[in-house]
Amino acid sequence: MQARIAILPGDGIGPDVTREATRVLSAVSERWHHSFALSEGLIGGCAIDSFGTPLPDDVLRLCHESDAVLLGAVGGPKWDGTNGPRPEQGLLSLRRDLGLFANLRPVKGHPALNESSPLRPELLDGVDIMIVRELTGGIYFGEKRLEKVANGERATDTCSYATDEIERIARVAGGLALRRRGKVTSVDKANVLETSRLWRSVATRVIEEEFPEVTLEHILVDACAMRLIATPADFDVIVTENMFGDILSDEAAIIVGSLGVLPSASLGGSESRDGRSRKGLYEPIHGSAPNIAGKGIANPIGSILSVAMLLRHSLGLEAEAIAIEEAVSMTLENHCTTADVTQKGYSSRSTEEVGIAVAELILTASTPSNSLSSLSL
Repeated sequence: MQARIAILPGDGIGPDVTREATRVLSAVSERWHHSFALSEGLIGGCAIDSFGTPLPDDVLRLCHESDAVLLGAVGGPKWDGTNGPRPEQGLLSLRRDLGLFANLRPVKGHPALNESSPLRPELLDGVDIMIVRELTGGIYFGEKRLEKVANGERATDTCSYATDEIERIARVAGGLALRRRGKVTSVDKANVLETSRLWRSVATRVIEEEFPEVTLEHILVDACAMRLIATPADFDVIVTENMFGDILSDEAAIIVGSLGVLPSASLGGSESRDGRSRKGLYEPIHGSAPNIAGKGIANPIGSILSVAMLLRHSLGLEAEAIAIEEAVSMTLENHCTTADVTQKGYSSRSTEEVGIAVAELILTASTPSNSLSSLSL
């Protein structure tokens, strides 16, 4: 296969982890004789420093012309509290301009990570969650206003959703549930929010009419937050609006021990029953962590597994995606981990050493099994 992939390392540890992800991507290219043209661009704070904008026009053009985009991380305290553009605006603009409305965040652990989880080991058995977050609507993209009032200032953020926005994200959730365990949990706050009442009504209609094989349940966001900690194995596919998904997916990430090991995919375009989409933006869910940037201790697993999602969802390379996931699983089993998830009695490895270990396993391991690995997405 020939494919063009835009690489946007971003800020903080973004370049550190993206370097190892591209190393793994090169290993896949070598083993399967693919031709991946990798083109790098600036986004976020580093783009502000260089060009005065978090998303330069030529970088946006590059992303449009590419088959997929691999992102590191954006932001940091350097750009906080300024009156100018913020790094995060570049990412939000990129998602909106590419029409990436569905954010997929898989949450599945590994026995080698159990010690790093705050939950008891027995609660981790069977945890395999796919969180589907609506990405281009809701309060993050609504009208914003700051105005002077008699006793100071008043800030307003408007949350709104339209029927078609809810329909398309519900279809993605339903399609994914068909390939998994057949259950969708829709999260809202329908007892107090009008947007949530519309969300619940539309989600019910789409799942019941278009995915009759799928079981649908509704749950309020506060109850969902509690159940994620108390009984995380209850969930299969969770679908929810932008802000709720942002918060719940970070909470769920802690279940498996570290934000550093989880990937994500932001997809758009296709509304097929299998949830696949050609265009996508792929990134680890962690932040830029500038305090550890360049120190060789950032965990690259989330970025590497984001490459697996890229191969699966944008390029349709299932065997290659599974090979990455199995190589990551073997690397964890061999206790080749960065300090954030290293178990007692073992020495931690550098960011580069973990990336090299995964890449070497891809090049030397036998053909991956047809069944998904323990870290399958």
